[in-house]
Amino acid sequence: MRYCQYLYIIICALIFASCSVTKYVPEGCFLLDDVDVVTEKKHKDINTGQLKSYVRQKGNSRWFSALKIPLATYSLSGRDTMKWANRVLKKIGEAPVLYDSIRTIQSSLDLTAELRNKGYLGAYVDVLRTSKSNRMDVTYILHPGKSYYIKNVYYDIQDSVIARLLNMKDVNNQGLKSGMKFNVDNLDRERKRITDIIQNNGYYKFHKDFISYKADTVRGSNTIDVTLTLHPYRTKHIDDTLHTCYKIQNITYSSGDVEDSVIHLRRRVLQNNTFINKDNLYSTRNLQKTYNHFGRLQAIKYTNISFKEIPETNLLDCNIQISTNKPSTISFQPEGTNTAGDLGAAATLTYQNRNLFRGSEVFSIELRGAYEAIKGLEGYSNENFEEYSVETRLMFPRFIAPFIPKGFRRRNTATSEVSLLYDLQNRPEYHRRVLSLAWKYKWNDVNHHDRYQVDLLDLNYVFMPWISRKFREDYLDNSGNRNAILRYNYEDLFIMKFGAGFSYNNGRYAIKTNVETAGNLLNAGANMFKFKKNELGMYKLFNIAFAQYVKGDIDYTHNIRFDYNNALVLHVGLGIAYPYGNSTILPFEKRYFSGGANGVRGWSVRGLGPGKFVGKDGNIDFINQTGDMKLDLNMEYRAHLFWKLNGALFVDAGNIWTIREYEEQPGGQFSFKDFLQQIAVSYGWGLRFNFDYFILRFDFGMKAINPAYEDNHGHYPVIHPRLSRDLTFHFAVGLPF
Repeated sequence: MRYCQYLYIIICALIFASCSVTKYVPEGCFLLDDVDVVTEKKHKDINTGQLKSYVRQKGNSRWFSALKIPLATYSLSGRDTMKWANRVLKKIGEAPVLYDSIRTIQSSLDLTAELRNKGYLGAYVDVLRTSKSNRMDVTYILHPGKSYYIKNVYYDIQDSVIARLLNMKDVNNQGLKSGMKFNVDNLDRERKRITDIIQNNGYYKFHKDFISYKADTVRGSNTIDVTLTLHPYRTKHIDDTLHTCYKIQNITYSSGDVEDSVIHLRRRVLQNNTFINKDNLYSTRNLQKTYNHFGRLQAIKYTNISFKEIPETNLLDCNIQISTNKPSTISFQPEGTNTAGDLGAAATLTYQNRNLFRGSEVFSIELRGAYEAIKGLEGYSNENFEEYSVETRLMFPRFIAPFIPKGFRRRNTATSEVSLLYDLQNRPEYHRRVLSLAWKYKWNDVNHHDRYQVDLLDLNYVFMPWISRKFREDYLDNSGNRNAILRYNYEDLFIMKFGAGFSYNNGRYAIKTNVETAGNLLNAGANMFKFKKNELGMYKLFNIAFAQYVKGDIDYTHNIRFDYNNALVLHVGLGIAYPYGNSTILPFEKRYFSGGANGVRGWSVRGLGPGKFVGKDGNIDFINQTGDMKLDLNMEYRAHLFWKLNGALFVDAGNIWTIREYEEQPGGQFSFKDFLQQIAVSYGWGLRFNFDYFILRFDFGMKAINPAYEDNHGHYPVIHPRLSRDLTFHFAVGLPF
């Protein structure tokens, strides 16, 4: 019966997709059905995918590069525009793209020009049109011919001063060399390189149009002699002359149109973020650095830098105009919560000052309150979940640390952050308090894609002032249920950690790593001064046990974009943590879990693993289904559907494991022998509403391989699916990776 339902859904989808998509194609016109760009087999080095961007007319969009659902939606509408349903279908659908012969000719010319720009000077393009009924397929057949190469390179610098500058800066770094492929990209790169050198050495008025090329082909060969000419300064009123090299004379700061008016930022802060220096040569690089550094200051709304020539001199006056933001803001954010069916509400009140000490320091106080109605807890007092927290942060837009070289400070944009958090949680089973203090540094070089973070000090004190008698009897003191992991996480605990992180993101691939360690200094002091131990054999500081562990994580994401509407995203995540010394178990907040909207999406959050472990007590499985190691493997095909709606097809794999063997987690310990058999796999599809500032995500995951079962029916739900058991729905904000 279940398979009949699947067959019915597939048949309905096929009928919907195959409806008359030519309904709105006028007589005598053609629906542009398919557009392709192909090339001769001997030119496999030409990327036809990139060249498709030069085609001026493309067919209707396809969901996942296959189904023209938006066009089919439009075609379902009736011709009576007074009806609401017809207007909606046309608005969310896509009108048919009608074949245009003029745009086809223009596309052919653009493709020919691009091939010649790439060094195929004899290239031409044929257009193959195939019509059937009222549909038209268009294929652009590229004939590149032979590619041309540079034989000799000549530099004709018609400004003697700039000629000496280039010879001094550039004697072994010429961008054009004999044997290099002759194409526009190489020529433009060399022109930009020379322009950058000149503009960064005082030439305020120089631009790339002063550089031109002359190419002479060698008869009977595919080689070209190239001459780069740098022309002298010339305007309507000035004949050929030397370009002027400018120096900076005065630097002023203003708010609005009044120089040296009140800016509410200390003079030293302005100067530290200014890379344009008095008596130095003008430099475009220093101008951009100044914009970048002022742009990151939250006290500043915008910056405008202008230069004024001093008549009859080679001097420039620089004015930096700054507009500041309102220093203080207050925001209120309500939210609804749903934890395993228990409904609740939360609210956050935030005060922020963006210029506390007139140096663009950001100070914030965040007050948060949450309430959740808890039902179904028999034997506990009639008490619901309450949480109150207060967090203060102070961020400095610079390094607050000694012994850091001035050159390093100037080269990088940095923030120093200190934060203090107190969190109070009351549940029917227990009361919990958390006090945290942290000091962190973050920095990056504005000219690169890498970022760094150092958690110099991170202190966390977890205090359990009250645990209900029933919870203690059932789980903590019950001799028949000696759950060491559970007991450890309901004891008072102190964590003092140090961490470091690195991330890199260039839009195509991203790498993120983090390493942290805790308890080493405390353990060394405990051994030296003979601290007391508790009943678990752990040293205590101020009568509180402290954690000791090391933890490392790495994530890699690769984005393969096929075109504007379609992309394939690959993700690998690996994490491992090891408790040692004063700890045999990781603190709960540092343990790994699997499943959920950002993991293996066929399982609910904390519903997978460790290993082949199967939870039996829903009240404490959130503790038992955690581990010391984690592996995530994800592949997701993303496609734009219509309007602000995107779709995704995904396959996820992974699991978590423990390093040590724990009695309460049978089958959870990692072993190379059982590793592959314990990889969980899921598949599914999702919808995403992209509202620019945020993305709402709805994912439906189905289990494919379930390591918790050993029989074929349970282990391979991809062959024996059961919706009630294998389907999981996730709602989240933002993309999963």
